[in-house]
Amino acid sequence: MTFSIIVVCLNAGDRLRETVESILRQTERDYEIIIKDGVSEDRATRACLEHYGQSADQGAAAGSIRIYRGQDAGIYDAMNQAVQYVRGDYVLFLNCGDRFYDDEVLAKTKQQIRRMTERDKEKKDKARYIFYGDIYERRTNMPVQSNPKIDDFACYRNLPCHQACFYDAALLREKKFDAAYAVRADYEHFLWCYYKGGAVTVYMPVTVALYEGGGFSETRENERRSRREHREIVDRYMPAAAVRKYRLIMALTFAPLRTWIARNPVTAGIYQRIKRKLYR
Repeated sequence: MTFSIIVVCLNAGDRLRETVESILRQTERDYEIIIKDGVSEDRATRACLEHYGQSADQGAAAGSIRIYRGQDAGIYDAMNQAVQYVRGDYVLFLNCGDRFYDDEVLAKTKQQIRRMTERDKEKKDKARYIFYGDIYERRTNMPVQSNPKIDDFACYRNLPCHQACFYDAALLREKKFDAAYAVRADYEHFLWCYYKGGAVTVYMPVTVALYEGGGFSETRENERRSRREHREIVDRYMPAAAVRKYRLIMALTFAPLRTWIARNPVTAGIYQRIKRKLYR
């Protein structure tokens, strides 16, 4: 099996159904869906889980849908719990409310994986990959291109959106998300994959997800926590001299202002067009 799509939820209501239905519409059928529920109590979520549980019992057309319910200590703990059930080669985490951009995402991604796998056979090498693409941000109604080249500065400033990353399952089995980071555990994990896990990052010109945004990590309190966690994580993985240089660059290029421009629906389009030109 090529893909394991993990959806974690807690009282998500109809947003869970939106996400799962976008997976079920994929033309590529070589995948499984793993739903990890933190013991939801709202009626809509429980009805949704019951519905998909019946589909799983009857043998869903999309390979399989497996549901696991149990207490967890938060989203990253739930993701870690879900990983232990993975059967696929590559794992994507799709949060409730997020959806695949179109019905061909998995088909396009599988083509990229096949191309790199054939290259590995020629080189008699077996790399561990992170395939990543772009997102479409629903809050600003704008496409957001990921950085096509991951390097030290990209790791400091501009990693791809987590919902656009297909991880080699071996990376996730070797290193769990560090749940001590309430907001940035996915960022810490990506840096571990890049600096310690030997992951090869491959950009795909594919819009992977319709990203809902405005969630847990984007509240005012958690944005402050995010900045603190970011400082701690980069100090763990990057040389002090590099970190000082990147912080200076961010200050001189008015990073907070650029972030505001990128998030503002009025100005986001201009910002993203400039960014795409720079990446090209």
